[in-house]
Amino acid sequence: MNSNEVIINHKAPENKINTAAASVQPKDNRVYNITSTALKFKGTKYKYGGTTENGMDCSGLVFTSFLEENIQLPRSSRDMSLEGERLSLVDVNIGDLLFFETNKNKKVINHVGLVVEIQPGHIFFIHSSSSKGVIVSSLADDYWFDHFVMARRVI
Repeated sequence: MNSNEVIINHKAPENKINTAAASVQPKDNRVYNITSTALKFKGTKYKYGGTTENGMDCSGLVFTSFLEENIQLPRSSRDMSLEGERLSLVDVNIGDLLFFETNKNKKVINHVGLVVEIQPGHIFFIHSSSSKGVIVSSLADDYWFDHFVMARRVI
C-alpha cells in the first residue's frame, strides 16, 4: 500500500425497519405501472400544486401516477392519508403510500411518498422534495424515519 491510498471503511446501514421480503409480490399488478409512471418524473423540479414534468409537489406526483391506472385519489397528502387500509411497516410493499409530518409544529400530515422498492431494512420511496425535486429516498434515512407517520395501501 502506498501513502496515497485511502482506506474507507463502509459499514452496513442500520436495519431500523423490519420489512417484507423483497420476494413478496404486490397483490395488484397495477402498482408497477403506477410506480413506473412516478419514476419517469425523477429529476423534475418541485412546484407547489404542480402535476406535470414542468414541476410537481409530493401529492401531485402520487395523484398523477395513480391516474395512469384511472385511480382518482384526493389531491392533498392529508386527504390521501384517509384512503385505503393502514399498514404496519412489515406489510408495506411496492405501490403503497408513506405519510409524513415534516413540520413538527403543526402535527399534520403534509408529505407523501410512493414505495418503489423494498430491500432488507429499507423501504425506498419516490417523492417530490421542496429542495431537491422528485427523488428516491429510503425510509431508513434518519430524517424520513423520524418524520414518518403511517403507511397505507389504496390498491
